[in-house]
Amino acid sequence: MSTLDLSRHIVIESGAIERLDELVAAKGGSRVFVIIDSFLASPSVKLHEKVTAIFLKRGFACSFFSNYAGEPTTKNVKEAVQQLQSFQADCVVAVGGGSAIDLAKAVAVFSKNNEIKWSEISCQQQLKRLPLIAVPTTAGTGSEATKIMVITDPVTNVKMNPSHPDLIPDAAVLDPELTVSLPPSFTAYTGLDALTHAVEAYLSNRASQMTDLFALEAIRQIGLALPKAYEDGRDSDSRKDMILASCYAGLAFSNASTNLAHAAGRPLGAQFHIPHGLSVALLLPFVLEFGLESCPERYAKVAVALGADPSLSTEKLAQASIHIVEDYNERFGIWKDASKYLQPEQLMQAIPSLVIDALSGNGIDTNRKVPADQDIAGIYEKLAEKIKETSQQTLLNN
Repeated sequence: MSTLDLSRHIVIESGAIERLDELVAAKGGSRVFVIIDSFLASPSVKLHEKVTAIFLKRGFACSFFSNYAGEPTTKNVKEAVQQLQSFQADCVVAVGGGSAIDLAKAVAVFSKNNEIKWSEISCQQQLKRLPLIAVPTTAGTGSEATKIMVITDPVTNVKMNPSHPDLIPDAAVLDPELTVSLPPSFTAYTGLDALTHAVEAYLSNRASQMTDLFALEAIRQIGLALPKAYEDGRDSDSRKDMILASCYAGLAFSNASTNLAHAAGRPLGAQFHIPHGLSVALLLPFVLEFGLESCPERYAKVAVALGADPSLSTEKLAQASIHIVEDYNERFGIWKDASKYLQPEQLMQAIPSLVIDALSGNGIDTNRKVPADQDIAGIYEKLAEKIKETSQQTLLNN
């Protein structure tokens, strides 16, 4: 049986953030706890001032939390819940990337369920939480549309990703103007994260006709819009297409699941503190190569959605899907950026622990070709070799 859990309300338009007050009012809120990425509240951006002014129009009070860096931890959740309860908030708003939205999901839940354990979240028949509104400022995670949150336990260094339909925000505000300031590197990281979401949802063994609809359209839009947004961040049409495609990809993978690229990418990011989008982008070509024989027809449709010639044979199109992704990594500097975070020798030494963590997370059983530990080790080894090869080529060119 196929099911589809969807966002309740999605707004997409330039300047949509101005509607935050009416969305909060519609949920009965008036004391708003805003989780916002710290750089958005910095003196150079001051987005928190704009958000404050929007709520003041209706006389709403708000409290801001930005005391986190990178991907959120259980410690961040506890600190934010304490501040929320002291403020007596009745609504949670997330403004930022996937970290802000995932943290907001956790805070909305734990503010109503102080005793619940992380392992129990997915098992609940109904999950009580505060009203939740998400305002993404990147086009990548799709968290505004998903029933999943990713929170790291700093003690074990494991990324937990519990899932529950009640984690889907009540409203998602897609304002492409908020993504214009993203630098090219993070435009690429987040955009390739969205592409990986869509591709893995389409290749998942839990894919359905409904998730395929969102996944293929996300792939098509990303193939057209990401190169433009990377080259010209102020291209409003490509920014709008990317934030919508990211949302579509979120809807797809939230229901069909991500697969091996995310299962292997989570521990890679956690151990080496690599931005999430970069970690999955680094692994996607090797994961696709591993699973090629499992469903070449679907690989071929991915290639066509990314602009390949549909008259080619299924075999050539399936191979083309991998080549296109590899070309993106080359074009957007993904291979080069890897060396900023890890060296091949470090990666090789970490492979045994990375494999254990990858096998313990979501996305293994939904891979059409289910990997064994040696398969995952082989993927990491290929990545290490690629990073080494790229570093050597860079030295030669200089």
